[in-house]
Amino acid sequence: MSALPTDPVLTCDGADLRDLAPRAERTLLIACGALAREVLALKRINGWDHLDLICLPAILHNTPDRITDAVRAKVAEHRATYPRIFVLYADCGTGGLLEVACREMGVTMLSGPHCYAFFDGVAEFEARGEVTSFYLTDFLARQFDAFVWQPLGLDRHPDLREMYFSNYETLVFLAQTEDPGLTEKARDCAARLGLSFERRFTGYGDLARELTEEATR
Repeated sequence: MSALPTDPVLTCDGADLRDLAPRAERTLLIACGALAREVLALKRINGWDHLDLICLPAILHNTPDRITDAVRAKVAEHRATYPRIFVLYADCGTGGLLEVACREMGVTMLSGPHCYAFFDGVAEFEARGEVTSFYLTDFLARQFDAFVWQPLGLDRHPDLREMYFSNYETLVFLAQTEDPGLTEKARDCAARLGLSFERRFTGYGDLARELTEEATR
């Protein structure tokens, strides 16, 4: 067993990573903070102890033009100690810039336009063509006020709701877990936005498939 590193990487929950194998045998996952709970659950369920996880702030999704530079910096920080790095972002509003950056850096990333698509299944999501749907994941249902309501100013100017959401008809809750309390939170979000409500259980979708492929390489 290798000695503990002197510069331990922090996991998304703030714990120090303690190598169970030399880093030459490990993969670093650089994830959006909005995926932390799901990725940690998949690591635990599958015993993927050789995958190390660090997260960038989930709030970057409100400024997607900053995501690519943040990922570049994190890859540069850790590429000398990890032979493989997997970026757990889809395009996420970067307009293709993140894909270009990952290709230039020689690292892989998730497929699809955003987390709604890969949780739902990218092919299925694109086939649905739900242009009048507004989506929540488990994370966004929990953090609706911090990531939607307040950033859009709806806590201060509720009259803006019509301007932002007049073209939407349905709030679709893409549920990763069976959590009745969270479903009620999502239903309340739909009511606050004046939208009809649909719950669709997705589990971990393509995130689980792509992580499985990476973990078993």
